[in-house]
Amino acid sequence: MILPSPVQSILSRLHAAGFTAYAVGGCVRDTLLGVPPKDWDICTSALPAQMKEVFAGEHVVETGLQHGTLTVVLNHVPYEITTYRVDGAYTDHRHPDSVSFVDQIDQDLSRRDFTINAMAIGNQGELIDLFQGRQDLSDHLIRCVGNPSQRFEEDALRILRALRFASVLDFSIAPETAEAIRKLYPTLEKVAAERIRVELVKLLCGPGVGRILREFTEMIVYLIPCLQPAVGYQQDNPHHLYTVWEHTVRAVENVPPEPALRLTMLLHDSGKPFTRTTDEQGVGHYYGHQAYSARLAEEVLEKLRFDRALSDRVIRLVEAHDIPLSTDRKILLRRLNQFGEQDLRALFQIHQADRIATGTRNPAHARQHCEELNAALDELLAQNPCFTLKDLAVNGKDLLALGFQGKEIGDRLNSLLNQVMDGQVINQREALLQLL
Repeated sequence: MILPSPVQSILSRLHAAGFTAYAVGGCVRDTLLGVPPKDWDICTSALPAQMKEVFAGEHVVETGLQHGTLTVVLNHVPYEITTYRVDGAYTDHRHPDSVSFVDQIDQDLSRRDFTINAMAIGNQGELIDLFQGRQDLSDHLIRCVGNPSQRFEEDALRILRALRFASVLDFSIAPETAEAIRKLYPTLEKVAAERIRVELVKLLCGPGVGRILREFTEMIVYLIPCLQPAVGYQQDNPHHLYTVWEHTVRAVENVPPEPALRLTMLLHDSGKPFTRTTDEQGVGHYYGHQAYSARLAEEVLEKLRFDRALSDRVIRLVEAHDIPLSTDRKILLRRLNQFGEQDLRALFQIHQADRIATGTRNPAHARQHCEELNAALDELLAQNPCFTLKDLAVNGKDLLALGFQGKEIGDRLNSLLNQVMDGQVINQREALLQLL
């Protein structure tokens, strides 16, 4: 394996100074998978002070000297270099109480989370693989280094990272690792909401998300308790073949892997078990579940510390997830006015996924309808239609000049916009002023 020249340069300089050094971790995993690494991490037998001497004259950032880490910047690209180390006890299930520097790569690799992340590459392209990580890559397997329970008890976030890697890489989880996950997932309560959020979003956007949601349902609903009632909940409705949870998983699988869309489908029917009514024939109905689901989504997103813009968007999409849509020009204009182009196209995808996930709709028909909606919207937007107040050919100043005041100005402008969208008047200044 050939390393990038800056990485080779760093390793060579450390070797020339009498130290061993390797590229290590995720960059090795990605290289073996044929994926360009996002960054390159390097570990070495050199202590922090010795690293500073080796790279004297370079741009060096002291990112974490107490943990043996500094960053060397070459050609504006940062390379993190860390002294080989072993970790002390983890009393908080997240961080080692202490670290000790060592001079052998095998000791450093043995403390890492998963075998696929515990490989190193030397300056000549030689692979250090003490835990069969390369074989696990070939077998599409996520497996802990050493004792899985010990790895997860050290750092509870590794539990969610295991599921994230399994989803993103579409790998299976080794039986002993899966058993430890199911035993220890309650320790995730020790993990900050922000860290859970990051891993959860990556998990949801992976190609293996459906399998992971099904295999580790108990852990997902532990993180998001409002989803617990959906598990095993029979809808008793002729339009749905599956439980609320199975429908949810299928809906997640059938939208594009974008955070807002995957989160929307994860939460879109969370309110169903709370809003059920049953008619005389025993058919279940779920009136108002959209608004109830939106309220639950808001609580979940706030708890996991999602940013306001993404939260607002997901909440809006959850509440509107089954709003009627049509290729009719007037309806499309109304929906553009309500949601804007980006969210309207997202609702097309949401409708498609929601219908496929019922098990009662022909997936090909659902996809065709989505294509027809997008085509109709393309055609409409090509005409530069008026669907917002800023598109109107008149504005508040025009109404002031005509003697309108206060709230009446906004009311009249909105009335004009509605009449333009309904085709009752053309969007021309003279026509609108005459109508006023």
